[in-house]
Amino acid sequence: MKNTIAKITCFAFTAAALIATPALCRADDATNTPAATPAPKKHATLPIKGKVAAVDAGAMTFTVGETTIAITSATKITKDGQPAVFSDITVGETVHGAYKKNAEGKCTATSVKIGAAKAKKAEKAAEAATNAPPAQ
Repeated sequence: MKNTIAKITCFAFTAAALIATPALCRADDATNTPAATPAPKKHATLPIKGKVAAVDAGAMTFTVGETTIAITSATKITKDGQPAVFSDITVGETVHGAYKKNAEGKCTATSVKIGAAKAKKAEKAAEAATNAPPAQ
């Protein structure tokens, strides 16, 4: 009887080892590791805000601070909410908008708004005041 119990115990340990081996091998396998999470994306565009220090009409660029920004046909230029052109950008004019920087470090504007940025809340409050019914 002891001999039979010893055989069954030995068989049970052998079966457990055979069952556990593939699981341990899979855990060590580098192909089963979860994919690394990608780094969070940076914003695609960077802000432009300040006074124009220089304008180069030949190169279609303007400079704000130390940054020289190029204008392309895809750049949306506005002045006082109306469409504008590159020649409307003059030295000393306040501009704001966005630009992209490519791998070589060249900055290309995606949008340029000429003139000081207006506070949206103040603009909405003024609009509401003009549209309000007269007090009686």
